[in-house]
Amino acid sequence: MTAKVIDGKAFAAEVRAQVARHVTRLKQENGLTPGLAVVLVGEDPASEVYVRNKGKQTVECGMTSFEHKLEADTSEGDLLDLIARLNADSAVHGILVQLPLPGHLNSDLVINSIDPAKDVDGFHISNVGLLGTGQKSMVPCTPLGCLMMLRDHHGSLSGLNAVVVGRSNIVGKPMAQLLLGDSCTVTIAHSRTKDLAEVCRRADILVAAVGRAEMIPGDWVKPGATVIDVGINRVERDGKTRLLGDVAYDGAAAVAGAITPVPGGVGPMTIACLLANTLTACCRANGLPEPEGLTA
Repeated sequence: MTAKVIDGKAFAAEVRAQVARHVTRLKQENGLTPGLAVVLVGEDPASEVYVRNKGKQTVECGMTSFEHKLEADTSEGDLLDLIARLNADSAVHGILVQLPLPGHLNSDLVINSIDPAKDVDGFHISNVGLLGTGQKSMVPCTPLGCLMMLRDHHGSLSGLNAVVVGRSNIVGKPMAQLLLGDSCTVTIAHSRTKDLAEVCRRADILVAAVGRAEMIPGDWVKPGATVIDVGINRVERDGKTRLLGDVAYDGAAAVAGAITPVPGGVGPMTIACLLANTLTACCRANGLPEPEGLTA
């Protein structure tokens, strides 16, 4: 058996195309242009590249991009003042504060100062609570992208056994909530799970989100299972830097029914879902129908 490769790059391109079509319609029929504000504090190189890509793709989809780059020593008060202005700005429908923040800033305080309706990262405590209780919320982008790919591959997820390896607030926990919402039987596993290999082998859907390169070998994968690898780990091998997932790809691909590669799997979906969330926030703010197929 050779697994079907779930092409996240192609899937993300289609999501962006859907977003662009909706944005064109919003402009023509309602005179609305969704706006995304991204706040970057400091000069983390990886964050700068990520923010640049977000801005580029935002504009390509026909949205307005607002970028705010602040010095690394920006005070918490000044950052909170900026967020308050963005909360009050009707042209801004989505606000994203790029993490990680410099150490002197309280990330929880900053994230929870964002208007929950504009929290397109889905990290505000109100959105976490809404998602956990099955109510309408803004959903974190990476788990949303994973859910979209799973729905596309399986159709219905109802009744499938899903194992999420990783319990982070950004991926593991919201991923589990989304899978529960689609009527999966869900197990959250982690580094202290007893007999983790056997837990993984029971999964029809295996989501790996631990941040440890090739932690999950192929013999932990149930034959025919769908493997979603969220991990992006930079590893030095043979004098070269390689990007590896949390799953040992070759071994898993030999037994799985479908698998996401690294790179080119989950990664491209994260920004695509950020754009989808911004569109959704704009529609909700203006009492318009939400875009079908782009929400949880």
